[in-house]
Amino acid sequence: MGRYEEVFNKSISDPNSFWGEAAEAISWYKKYDRVLDDTNPPFYRWFTGGELNTCYNALDRHVEAGRGDQVAVIWDSPVTGQIQKFTYKEFTEKVARFAGVLKGLGVNKGDTVIIYMSMVPEALIAMLACARLGAVHSVVFGGFAPNELAVRIDDAKPKIIVITSCGIEVKKVIEYKPMLNKAIELASHKPEKCIIFQRPQAKAELIADRDLDWDELMAKATPADCVPVKATDPLYILYTSGTTGLPKGIVRDNGGHAVALRWSMENVYDVKPGDVYWAASDVGWVVGHSYIVYAPLLTGCTTIVYEGKPIGTPDPGAFWRIISQHGVKVLFTAPTAFRAIKREDYQGEYVKKYDLSGFKYLFLAGERLDPDTYFWASGILNRPVIDHWWQTETGWPITANCIGIEQFPVKAGSSTKPVPGYNLHILDSEGKVLAPEQEGLVVAKLPLPPGTLPTLWNAEQRFLQSYMNVFPGYYFTADGGYMDKDGYVFVMGRVDDVINVAGHRLSTGAMEEIIAKHPDVAECAVFGAEDNLKGQLPIGTVVLKAGVNREPADIKKELIQMIREQIGPIACYKDTAIVARLPKTRSGKILRGTMRKIADGQTYTMPATIDDPATLGEIEVALKQIGYAKKT
Repeated sequence: MGRYEEVFNKSISDPNSFWGEAAEAISWYKKYDRVLDDTNPPFYRWFTGGELNTCYNALDRHVEAGRGDQVAVIWDSPVTGQIQKFTYKEFTEKVARFAGVLKGLGVNKGDTVIIYMSMVPEALIAMLACARLGAVHSVVFGGFAPNELAVRIDDAKPKIIVITSCGIEVKKVIEYKPMLNKAIELASHKPEKCIIFQRPQAKAELIADRDLDWDELMAKATPADCVPVKATDPLYILYTSGTTGLPKGIVRDNGGHAVALRWSMENVYDVKPGDVYWAASDVGWVVGHSYIVYAPLLTGCTTIVYEGKPIGTPDPGAFWRIISQHGVKVLFTAPTAFRAIKREDYQGEYVKKYDLSGFKYLFLAGERLDPDTYFWASGILNRPVIDHWWQTETGWPITANCIGIEQFPVKAGSSTKPVPGYNLHILDSEGKVLAPEQEGLVVAKLPLPPGTLPTLWNAEQRFLQSYMNVFPGYYFTADGGYMDKDGYVFVMGRVDDVINVAGHRLSTGAMEEIIAKHPDVAECAVFGAEDNLKGQLPIGTVVLKAGVNREPADIKKELIQMIREQIGPIACYKDTAIVARLPKTRSGKILRGTMRKIADGQTYTMPATIDDPATLGEIEVALKQIGYAKKT
């Protein structure tokens, strides 16, 4: 029996012992009464009776252990030309002082605070200050539209809102204050106060009696101590991206979250205290919460806060510059970032400019890693490239090549095996367990491990409906896929990314995998459009590599032939739209559902999370050219 199998089996057969051992890496004010509380399924709880403080575990205890002079946070902002470093001692002092600010404004344990900030160190300070007081933070991605912010204000009902005066997208300054003003006007719930961190790129006008200046408050504040909270008390609410109407507020508790994230750093990522770890994401997303802020600091690592892009700030070598300059051991980002780099620097010329000798692993997640990007990244980096899969709901990886336990050979297209704690199965639509290689619905047998969502914010029925009642006894991931005979998991995409062509269920993920292998294709997405005869037909949207100068008609013919040869005529793949870029969320997910609606001529709501609204107009024009999007 290999090391992974031994660890995994113990996590499933004896979760009490397994997670009890993991909990020893966390400092507790009061030891828990039981590890797994299974008295009210499917509302499982972890470490009931225990008391701790997440901020203390992320900051103070490292200072007390004599590591206060180690760098905790590096802020690297090519858009402003600044780099700042903060030791654990310095960062703890700033967080304690801002916790004093919040406390002075009446924020207590259990109160909610909305944080609407750009990628600056103050965003982390605000989050950790809330954790220090036992307040519940809800980070809303900086730059979200006023209506979306208003919906979250009404659901979270914050006592205080903390914002930056602006965000910076490459060279464009986006002012946040007008959007905040509009959101508060739209919302039924009104915050008591708003705290504004003024950035020099845009100074916000303050409203008397409501708005307060961050720097002025910090100058007068008395630092606040950590407040003990129950392990089962909420640490934060994070609203799932792309929600319309009532958003889904994912709840994360304090105890299970701290234990799971601390365990994941060494076992999934092979990262130890003192290592430099970089998650190139945003604090507005779950990756930012888990792997920019909490997991690295709980572990005693140096974390990087990056205000920039993979390309254009200033060039496709941006990531390599940071890895080299700051001694990064592990980079975690989204496949879309690497597809952007691949498109601009296919030969990897920029990689050769930097010393990457300390760089060990590249982890990718956020959407499916197509094999072509995997092989390209592996080739230019000559490092393990690890696809791993997880969700906002779970807060940490579900499947991964757990480097810290046992490294497995990579299979392109697979995120390797279930992470210990996740008992995965593939079911058909009737709930029957499928054999290896059979594609179905990916589910996790309950209980889920610590750190995953215990419920939704003020919406228990919706929690049951969305995740627990679909297949009783299982967590429904809403993803489709299969396991092979070696136990490798292949996640093929959201269930609604499976299309029905003349009664045949076909995976758009499988088609994308084939199209991505074409030598001229940098990036692609496939979705199903309505067809009177066959129900649905697949449409490909393709971005070509920089410098490709061929007849589009020839490329389209080649793509049809590739799908025909590898899936068969049954796929009925005939239409490809060649576009300059694909519409995406700010976290890099391709908006396939929105493109499907455009193709079908349906009305659609502009997704709140969209990176650039202009891409939807470009898609509509391209789809009209191939005969779709005509019913609007």
